[in-house]
Amino acid sequence: MKSHARVVVIGGGVVGVSTLYHLARKGWADVVLLERKELTSGSTWHAAGLLPLFNLSYSVGQIHKYSVALYKTLEAETGQNVGFSVCSNIRLARTRDRWDEYMYYAGVARTIGVDVNVLTPDEVKAIWPLCETDGIIGAIQHPDDGYIQPADLTQALAKGARSRGAEIHRSTAVTGIARRPGGEWLVRTDKGDIVAEHVVSATGNFARQTGAMVGLDVPVMPVEHQYIVTEPHPAILERRHRGLPEMGVLRESDSSWYMREEAGGLLLGPYEKGAPACYVDGPSADSEYELFQEDLERLMPHIETAIARVPAFGEVGIKKVYNGAIAYTPDGSPIVGPAWGLRNFWLNEGHSFGVTAAGGAGWQLAEWIVEGEPSIDMLGVDPRRFGPYASRGYLKAKNEEAYANVFTPHYPDEERAAGRPLKTAPCYDRMKALGAVFGSVYGWERPNWFAPEGYGIDVASIEKPDVLLNHNHPQPDADGRVKEIWSFRRSNHFEHVGNEVRNVASGVGLQDMSAFAKCYVSGPGAEAWLDGLMANRVPKAVGRIHLCHLLTVRGGVRSEFTVYRTGPESFYLVSAGALERHDHDVLAKALPGDGSVQLRPVTTEWGVLVLAGPRSRDVLQKLTSADLSNAAFPWLTGKRIDIGHAQAHALRVNFVGELGWELHHRIETQNAVFDLLMEAGREYGIRPFGIRAMMSMAIEKSYRLVGRELSIEYSAYESGLDRFVHPNKGDFLGRDALVRAHAEGDSWRFVTMEIDGVTDADARGSEPLWAGDDLVGRATNGGFGWRTGKSLALGMVRPEFGEVGTELEIQILGERRRATVIPESPYDPGNARLRA
Repeated sequence: MKSHARVVVIGGGVVGVSTLYHLARKGWADVVLLERKELTSGSTWHAAGLLPLFNLSYSVGQIHKYSVALYKTLEAETGQNVGFSVCSNIRLARTRDRWDEYMYYAGVARTIGVDVNVLTPDEVKAIWPLCETDGIIGAIQHPDDGYIQPADLTQALAKGARSRGAEIHRSTAVTGIARRPGGEWLVRTDKGDIVAEHVVSATGNFARQTGAMVGLDVPVMPVEHQYIVTEPHPAILERRHRGLPEMGVLRESDSSWYMREEAGGLLLGPYEKGAPACYVDGPSADSEYELFQEDLERLMPHIETAIARVPAFGEVGIKKVYNGAIAYTPDGSPIVGPAWGLRNFWLNEGHSFGVTAAGGAGWQLAEWIVEGEPSIDMLGVDPRRFGPYASRGYLKAKNEEAYANVFTPHYPDEERAAGRPLKTAPCYDRMKALGAVFGSVYGWERPNWFAPEGYGIDVASIEKPDVLLNHNHPQPDADGRVKEIWSFRRSNHFEHVGNEVRNVASGVGLQDMSAFAKCYVSGPGAEAWLDGLMANRVPKAVGRIHLCHLLTVRGGVRSEFTVYRTGPESFYLVSAGALERHDHDVLAKALPGDGSVQLRPVTTEWGVLVLAGPRSRDVLQKLTSADLSNAAFPWLTGKRIDIGHAQAHALRVNFVGELGWELHHRIETQNAVFDLLMEAGREYGIRPFGIRAMMSMAIEKSYRLVGRELSIEYSAYESGLDRFVHPNKGDFLGRDALVRAHAEGDSWRFVTMEIDGVTDADARGSEPLWAGDDLVGRATNGGFGWRTGKSLALGMVRPEFGEVGTELEIQILGERRRATVIPESPYDPGNARLRA
């Protein structure tokens, strides 16, 4: 084994070998893979080999699409048969909610170039004659996928990597990883040491143990997954004898299982409740080709529904039950990208659909390592989307929950309960007493909306379909009542959110935004350093506030910060709560090495209450001696003020487009500030409001969000950030690439649209936008604007379709609606209310 390499990949499953293959394919031949036992001896060998393209995540959808396309080319490239059966897959729908999910997904699929067919029950029967179609509404079909032999796929990738100069060392266990003084990684093995510039952890069930070697608490923990293989069935053997096509992969989502042909019989894979996390403290050092004891009793509800749907499944004996570990993360998506706090240490872990994702994940991670950025927006799988709250116990609860919910409808307003509440602001109990219905972001509890006193829906009154997965609401309380129903359409909270918006617009509202990510940047080099990172000018005067964007090297948008200058050498930065670890890691890794700039995260030290609405000045003025007049305290400024016997930094900004302040206060004083504001606002009708009301108002102002309108895939100019970009101020990260691309002609244009004909389903984001039969863009966000009385959507379109007045069509849950491009900020376009 060589003593030095550019990259060391740890882990010889399909994910690790794909990473090695793609690094070599990018021209980095000096790369080495280390596998403790044999290739595929972890989870890869017992994987069912399915290739589901279905995924509501933009990042994961792109990864899966690439994988399926790549796998079809490997035999021609390497001469190695990968056992790819392109037999398609079919997903059955038995409920209206499921059909809504499929129709929403079909729109997402069109925006990323994945073909989806819609099938009637008769068409399902024609393809799958052994399937009974009673009770089926319809189905969707991916004609381009099917299943593959995981071990053969891995060997083909390994052969392709070796042919490009990569090395693979089997029976080579990594015993330690350390950073050398020069920044390289020293990887210790039982066969000798190797020094590398980059290390990639792709160790599957061993992810937490590998991470611990470098001080990382990796948010991955496996869960047991069982599948059953039957003896051959005469009907299937007869089909083969007659040369009929394979029936393909069948999924009855509402019963939480998949089925396909296997060696003349059938393979059934249920996702049941109660499947336990495993390898909680990691596998043993000798673990290889390991399975657990089967537990068919757990699977019986799924087996019964499978027999009802495919009677042939119950007509033959069981040949083998596999029960093996599959790596999971709390949200079910993998973690692919840079580790936090460490330079050149990369994670490609947590793959619950590892065979499907391996090709795309290896491709994008290689892009990231070699080019400095991935080529698609990977925010949905970035390892830094989880924080230090993702402890061992949290992972066990959330990963078991994620497994049990693989097939549940993924409602856009769903909030899952496991591992909650975890992080709560001091005002949590006060908000709860006022009717808060909470959501969770980055472990924090945040009010989504507020239910009226005594409000609840009797679960017994909710008509539920007779399927295994029929919960469209949280767990009921002791009285059998719930506050909300989840849906792809306007649900029961719709009118209550509207009441919150109207109260803010006509009076005053109070919102808890303590989950915001917050940090101080200070030191003699702070201003110059920030100016070299951000596309906007940083504030020059103490007390000024600017919205600043940190770009990628290609001019896309990586992060967005509210930058408040608190002193001659001090700045307070605020960004999205969900991106705390991501944003702070990006900043930390960009710090100069001379110590002239210090970065201090303070998220949990400071709470944030947003006071907004035309009477917000009246409320706050009752509590402070500070002059809150427009002349003394204009928009986009901040200052420390007293609030009764408490104090706060009052920042005259918000995300709702009304007069108001963000009140950043010491977290331990939050309840004092909260009580003072609620008492002072009583005469003005103050009421709390939540995230859903905030988002309705933000869409009316055409406000952008990172991960939606702001993305590494769109340049800052394409996202309509012209007023926040100043290329003439001097050099900043991504400046030259941004200016060059803009001069050559933008590929996309940000638009705001008014949607006609909407009755009960607004745009959510990711819907396709059409000009006739031409797909011209995608929605990025959407909802009902209560102040404008219009259904609105934001989106990115080809530039020629971005002019005001252009009429397009948007596909919402399978139906096309007219979408007219309108001027930006349909509510208060001149910002008169913000500046009042």
